[in-house]
Amino acid sequence: MKKTTILLSTFLAFFFMACEGPQGPPGFDGLDGRDGLDGRDGLDGLDGQDGVNILGKIIDIEGTFDAGNEYSIFYEFPQSIEVFETDVILVYLLWDQTEDGNGDPVDIWRLMPQTRIIDQGLLQYNYDYTFFDVSIFLEADFDLGTLLPGDTDNQVFRIAVLPAEAAQSGKLDVSNINSVMSRLGVTEKDVQKVVL
Repeated sequence: MKKTTILLSTFLAFFFMACEGPQGPPGFDGLDGRDGLDGRDGLDGLDGQDGVNILGKIIDIEGTFDAGNEYSIFYEFPQSIEVFETDVILVYLLWDQTEDGNGDPVDIWRLMPQTRIIDQGLLQYNYDYTFFDVSIFLEADFDLGTLLPGDTDNQVFRIAVLPAEAAQSGKLDVSNINSVMSRLGVTEKDVQKVVL
């Protein structure tokens, strides 16, 4: 009985695998239809208005930390820069400058947060963001009023707005501002500069 069941099952399996139906009629050519029904005789749509930049943006901001602003710098994105909730915002601190082989200045950027050990204790440059703004602030284990002007005055930060797809790419080294700018197709001359 078992042999008959196995033999019958094998025969049915081969029978169904060998079945093939007739080929169906060809489909439409894929053009937009004027009447929306037949998929033929389509027309091109009208050109839309220019939109805002959704491919990422780099902005340099310069500001001073003091007691009046509670040792924080606030930057609100202008309407020309659309930031989505899924975008990633990175902030870099202009740490130092050096010279290249020709004697031209080269900026040294560090991804924040950055912690410094100074005479008073630990000082951290940190930030948070929404898709409307960025807040850069100082945190310390001592009174921020004792900071020297070199730590607070005319500090320059580079804000990078990365679309989620670019930020999630495993090939992007976000600690390297040059890698980020290259990924976004932004050159130094394209960077918008803002003094707050």
